[in-house]
Amino acid sequence: MEFIVQWTFLPHDDPDDALAFYRDALGFEVRADVGSGARRRITVGPPGGGGTAIVLEPPDATHGVTDEERRTITEMMAKGTYARITLATDDLDAAFRRLRARGAEVVREPAEQPYGVRDCAFRDPAGNLVRITELGVDTPCTDLLPG
Repeated sequence: MEFIVQWTFLPHDDPDDALAFYRDALGFEVRADVGSGARRRITVGPPGGGGTAIVLEPPDATHGVTDEERRTITEMMAKGTYARITLATDDLDAAFRRLRARGAEVVREPAEQPYGVRDCAFRDPAGNLVRITELGVDTPCTDLLPG
């Protein structure tokens, strides 16, 4: 039996800001955009329609989230500690320049890491950490490491 990652979910607190980052800055295509106002769920992914998709959704989109949980999620998003994703590209420097030129919040400039990858990091408009690693380098699970 083989598995692939079909979707992953990231919270947003402003669907238009999320679109500006994922569609306009990263160059992802919009695969679905449902709902209205702040309740929109937007599915984006690399151009061409294949591969994993990212569903951008309000932090309380899951049924059963209490007001207290919603406040906690919102506070964690504001600090950048709630959600993260790691992307990969064959041209890390070009990706970094593109995102920085479009005003993305830089967390870490491209650098060789002691754990064997070359990467950089940004925050999306909702505070989610977006790490980008360079393809062709062995990429262990760096999200579990400090820094």
